[in-house]
Amino acid sequence: MAKRAFLIGDPVSHSRSPLIHGHWLSKHGIAGSYEAIHVKQADVGAFFSSLAHSGFVGGNVTVPHKEAAYAHAVVKDGIADEIGAVNTLWFEEGKLCGTNTDSYGFAQNLDERAPGWDSGGPALVIGAGGASRAVIHALKSRGFADIRVANRSVERARDLQSGFGPKVSAHGLESLDEVAQGARLVVNTTSLGMEGDGKIPLTMSRLHHSALVTDIVYVPLETPLLKSARLAGLRTVDGLGMLLHQARPGVEKWF
Repeated sequence: MAKRAFLIGDPVSHSRSPLIHGHWLSKHGIAGSYEAIHVKQADVGAFFSSLAHSGFVGGNVTVPHKEAAYAHAVVKDGIADEIGAVNTLWFEEGKLCGTNTDSYGFAQNLDERAPGWDSGGPALVIGAGGASRAVIHALKSRGFADIRVANRSVERARDLQSGFGPKVSAHGLESLDEVAQGARLVVNTTSLGMEGDGKIPLTMSRLHHSALVTDIVYVPLETPLLKSARLAGLRTVDGLGMLLHQARPGVEKWF
């Protein structure tokens, strides 16, 4: 009997995950499917409530439902607890289990594409949602001591500061240029830069001359942020590798 896995998000049509998992299922001759489902924020509770009887063996969760997935998972591992967000779900003995593979995927992508990326800070993280939590977890794990979080709602950024400790500072998006001064690593964790979803108002000359700029958005592959960084002579890494690396643990859980 074919096993079914899902991806939920709002939006979800941009995701390349169905292509990735479909390729892997076909390549390895696995009887299964991976289905993208658009779930609005108002409906996410109902989705999780009905999940046990849906026929799915588990799935992925993308923006903006990762924190809701954490709340609904009955069993969570240590990484999910540290991050406070879940992007991978599966069932064990009828219980919904959750972990977060975004931190792993983020670090693996930069290890592969920009070796030495973790040799020094400061780091600037744009956004304060579930993906931001995973990135901060990865940065702290790699020894970053100055992590600056800039978000439209500074209160959300302060929540991260409270959760992750004194290595994290909270700032409003309106002070982005000031906060960016001397940063050696910039990570966009918001949907800004996704097709038709605005731009990030960052002046590249504020960054350290050897700065690395990366974006978890991968549609388009070169976001306006990455293009600006490239034209300024800075190193860039797109978000597609993070997607690939974070996807692998799910395949093992479901299939």
